[in-house]
Amino acid sequence: MAQLSDLPIRDDLRGLSPYGAPQKAVRIALNVNENSHPIPEAVARDIVESLAAAILTVNRYPDREFTELRQSLADYLNLALPAEKALDIANIWAANGSNEVLQQILQAFGGPGRSVLAFPPTYSMHHILASGTGTAWIAGERDADYELSPETVVRWIEQTNPDIVFLCSPNNPTGTAVSLETIIAAYDATDGIVVVDEAYAEFAPDDVESAVTLLDGRERLLVSRTMSKAFAFAGARVGYLAADAAVNDALRLVRLPYHLSALTQAAAVAALRHTPEMLAMVDDIRAQRDRLMVELPKLGYPVLPSAANFVLAGGFADPNATFEALLERDILVRDNGIPNHLRITAGTKAETTALLDALASL
Repeated sequence: MAQLSDLPIRDDLRGLSPYGAPQKAVRIALNVNENSHPIPEAVARDIVESLAAAILTVNRYPDREFTELRQSLADYLNLALPAEKALDIANIWAANGSNEVLQQILQAFGGPGRSVLAFPPTYSMHHILASGTGTAWIAGERDADYELSPETVVRWIEQTNPDIVFLCSPNNPTGTAVSLETIIAAYDATDGIVVVDEAYAEFAPDDVESAVTLLDGRERLLVSRTMSKAFAFAGARVGYLAADAAVNDALRLVRLPYHLSALTQAAAVAALRHTPEMLAMVDDIRAQRDRLMVELPKLGYPVLPSAANFVLAGGFADPNATFEALLERDILVRDNGIPNHLRITAGTKAETTALLDALASL
């Protein structure tokens, strides 16, 4: 069998590693920031009925413009927007998870000879997607406690002149939010694209505003979202984008034809019909996140303020040893390689209790 090194792979991909979150069969999985709550049974029934209807049409290609889904997503985002800032279908794009949305952005606005500025530690797929599209990666530095001030963002933009700026809010893996002031400063400092990755936006405190509120009049500002987290739809793979209508025209140039299946579209539209029920679990998850923020420091593991459904906990003398010790207890957390830290997803009340008890016993 040939090895990867034996193949004529692109030189800029040699030596790189793919996305590698551990996939292990464990009793309590708190490592990939999934929603631990199952979809409510009544909602699941409606989704299944929608899928049953859609399966009768799969001899034909799906709606290439995923019209109903985009309208449903616009209606969902408009729930939190004043009427004067309301979005319509022309402002919405969707794909197979927010990763594909981000990949399409890099295909359209990045590529060879172009660069993207980001601020590690951040979502590891940002770097992987940049590499896959031949976009040069620029790693900016964060402020203390992984914060990101307007002054820091502007300084890095002025020093590096990137074509794209990636901001992750709440940031993964730190959980810290990026202020609207920082996003505005980044936008004003560049003529390029500014992307705000809001995969965890629904878990943020009520006083943390979404970058979606800034879209009006900012045609180079793009806000990516996902249904994987708050909507418990990780296995369905639905991500979406809110932006100026012209951005959609750019993404149409690089997307694969019929990239969203009829089944994906049907399932997502059905889920969005039940937004209140689907989001009812968010408050429970927030409560468990806040519980982790209170209880982990008592065990000697300080945490950063988190606006996501996870926390980044410090104080581990040997994070890998703790990771393995928890794994022996059938609990899986995430070692992101940040010295003395582990990232822990907020699970159900029972899962959080088991995690805290296990750490207390180590």
